Amino acid sequence: MHRTVFSTPVVNTLLRALSVLYLKLAGWQVHGALPAQAQKSVLIAAPHTSNWDLPYTLMVAFVLRLNIYWMGKASLFRFPFGPLMRWLGGIAVDRSKSNNLVLASAQAIQAAEGTLQLIVPPEGTRSKTRYWKTGFYHIAVTAQVPIVMAYMDYQRKFSGLGPIFVPTGNVEADMLQIKAFYAPFKGRNARQFESE
Repeated sequence: MHRTVFSTPVVNTLLRALSVLYLKLAGWQVHGALPAQAQKSVLIAAPHTSNWDLPYTLMVAFVLRLNIYWMGKASLFRFPFGPLMRWLGGIAVDRSKSNNLVLASAQAIQAAEGTLQLIVPPEGTRSKTRYWKTGFYHIAVTAQVPIVMAYMDYQRKFSGLGPIFVPTGNVEADMLQIKAFYAPFKGRNARQFESE
């Protein structure tokens, strides 16, 4: 995987301190810690309802000392912002092309040296959607890594890492359990989040 702000020593330390300070002053609390068995993992990012999710996610990642990569639509990576987005851990996803993103993502996780957490929003969009995409699930199964349920609640101003979810192979039943976990959380635009 490419070098990011999370693997840039001095900058990482500085941004972690600024993130801790900002979130504290803004009244946010960060909960949880990455379990030892999830050093390589797929993190569900939900609810995803606003462009503000990215900066808050980055700050929370600094506070929790994560080494994250995240998937974003290809248009975010156009000139002049592409290099910055990649440095922030972004991986461009071209939704107009049919490619094996699951296999490529799983192989990248397996090949990475050290820790790596791939953040995938199951909604696949900030707009309201009833049906969640299962890409995160299949990436974790293919890479043989755990799924960590990460969350952000704007109403109560807390974010963090929830429990590890171990897929059973029954995607429909597993998705019902995962969505039930996220039901209490409110995104920035709460009406756009569908967890039922």
